[in-house]
Amino acid sequence: MRLTVLSRRGFAIVAVSLVALSLAACGTQNTPAAGPVLASGDVTIRVNWWGGDERVERTNKAIKAFESKYPNIHVTGEFSDWNGYWDKLATSVAGGNAPDVVQMDELYLASYAQRGTLYDLSKLSQLDTSQLDPAVVGLGKAKGTLYAVPISTTGFGVMVNDTELAKLGLALPDTDTWTWEDLAAFTKKVSDAAHGSAVGVAPMNNGFSLQLWARQHGEALFTNGKVSISPATLAAYFQLALDWTKSGAASSASHQAEVSSVALDQSDTATGKQVLTFTQATQISAYTKAAGGAKFSLVPLPTEDANKAPYGYLKPGMYWAVSARSAHAAEAALFVNFMINDPAAGAILGTERGIPANPKVVNAITTSLTDTEKAAVAFGTKVAKNIGNAPEITPNGASALDTTIARYLQEVEFGRQTPAHAATAFIAEIQASINSAG
Repeated sequence: MRLTVLSRRGFAIVAVSLVALSLAACGTQNTPAAGPVLASGDVTIRVNWWGGDERVERTNKAIKAFESKYPNIHVTGEFSDWNGYWDKLATSVAGGNAPDVVQMDELYLASYAQRGTLYDLSKLSQLDTSQLDPAVVGLGKAKGTLYAVPISTTGFGVMVNDTELAKLGLALPDTDTWTWEDLAAFTKKVSDAAHGSAVGVAPMNNGFSLQLWARQHGEALFTNGKVSISPATLAAYFQLALDWTKSGAASSASHQAEVSSVALDQSDTATGKQVLTFTQATQISAYTKAAGGAKFSLVPLPTEDANKAPYGYLKPGMYWAVSARSAHAAEAALFVNFMINDPAAGAILGTERGIPANPKVVNAITTSLTDTEKAAVAFGTKVAKNIGNAPEITPNGASALDTTIARYLQEVEFGRQTPAHAATAFIAEIQASINSAG
């Protein structure tokens, strides 16, 4: 195995994942049309991913296992941190030198797919998606074509620093029935009890949370490739952030800006300066490690009406995709199949990329899960009743969704724009970007 080192360090946004053990895979065997066949001689493929040192180590071990199983296929691994990864990938794709296998993110999937840079995976017989939930597989599709296979999926909720909460002598309200008003009151209570040493919460600030907010209000963030959330619903999302910042339930706007890009172990959550955090469920392991062993738990998002139609969904933490220009697409698909479906790969990779999307692999590694990983799986079971149909993926042109949300939140919190004005401007900006991308 040859390894090209792009960067061993740098913060990796690991949108890692979970599959509730209670959710049985109900997919059907994919039946691809005739496509590329495996070569009889030696073949070398390139595989590209982002991530930190642990991901590099585990992926290299999985690559060796793959090469042992398929001795004629040799793998060159390439990796970098999150930001460097996308710059490097864009350059290689533009230069016609894309890796055969690409680790992909939901924010960029439609963009790369619609530019014709990703292979239609339904044409590759070496890849089997039958063990994955169809709703999960659907989140790898752009305009109806399967361009990527989810590595993992994750739910979204509220992570609670139980250690800090106990120090303050406080107990959570009933989180099975709590409302946004309940959360606002409780987090203000936390801030007051901490006397400046900690705050209760920080505002939601990413596309996953905004999707769920829209769905709780009977809307969708995107419909038919266009922004479909109403200005009123988006303004209410911004208003929450403003209200919490003004009340002291959250820290000041200036402090939020200061810590917006710090490393995980320097975040307010990891340092005990913030007690409740909106996050993807499997981040509980990373935060527990960064916080030096503080005890965390996961609870569902508040709602205004717990009896409304299911609003949740499981978001892929990341995907594997195959380059449309790969000269060895069959071998690339076989590699993806191994990484997704083979228990041996699952045992090596563990949950570093999240709880695997394949339930059979989850079952195979259950005994080796840590307490925090088990908590992430249990969270999936807890919120299963809230899981509905998956939303559309982020359209081409809207890849900057997360950074755009954060920017407008700052505008609102610093008082430079009202929530209503920010909502109108945000929708116009994202839609213009989608229109420009074509």
